[in-house]
Amino acid sequence: MLITISGTPGSGKTTVARLLSQRLGLPHVYAGDLYRAEAERRGLSLAAFNRLSEQDHSIDRQLDARMAEYARRGHVVLEGRLAAFIARQEGADALKVWLTAGDETRARRVAERESGDWRKILEDNRERNQSDANRYRDIYGFDLNDTSIYDLTLHSDEQSPAALAETILAAAREHFRDGDGERG
Repeated sequence: MLITISGTPGSGKTTVARLLSQRLGLPHVYAGDLYRAEAERRGLSLAAFNRLSEQDHSIDRQLDARMAEYARRGHVVLEGRLAAFIARQEGADALKVWLTAGDETRARRVAERESGDWRKILEDNRERNQSDANRYRDIYGFDLNDTSIYDLTLHSDEQSPAALAETILAAAREHFRDGDGERG
């Protein structure tokens, strides 16, 4: 079983992915953790590392190669902006989920998590999203705004993470159904 969870910052990806991981007994692999760890290893802020990544595409390629390996192996909840694209590129059977929420909702969630000013985070989120979209288009030809590749799109503004996880679990049961609950 492979479930990919993608979405914009503050959409609830990590919370929902962790719940799914716990419920299914599958590892949770988060591209953001891998990316942040590399920024820290290099002694760079996330903003500085994003700027470097815009110039040095080997950074994304190395991270995405690690994510592709997890996608090929399966039996994981794979979280990241490109997780669904990578699973599709690898030919992996995956339930591909996109989480979304309004800009202000997402900024307020990030501000609460990081103890920041939501207005500043709103602008940071927009810049980060544009940076990511440009990089992924330039490197891979992926359009982050193309949600047609997702099996399930959920709006997290009004739903609890637990309710979102239950919806995804039901979709996963259907997607991977073959008599014993899993396919592939």
